[in-house]
Amino acid sequence: MAKRTIPNAATLSGWRKSPYSSGDGGSCVEVLDNHPQGIPVRDSKIPHGPAIIFPTTAWTPFVAALKSTPA
Repeated sequence: MAKRTIPNAATLSGWRKSPYSSGDGGSCVEVLDNHPQGIPVRDSKIPHGPAIIFPTTAWTPFVAALKSTPA
């Protein structure tokens, strides 16, 4: 089974913040594209904290479901 966490997400570069993020320090996630194991996701307020890696096969339908949910 592949490792599904990164203990210190700051060891990777190229994180991008959600375009829906506000500048007021609220809840936000960052994702990292083109990672060989899937889609790493971390809390933007804790960049040196852990990240969880979602399989691409799970991430794509998750994002599609979020986009189809009314705000």
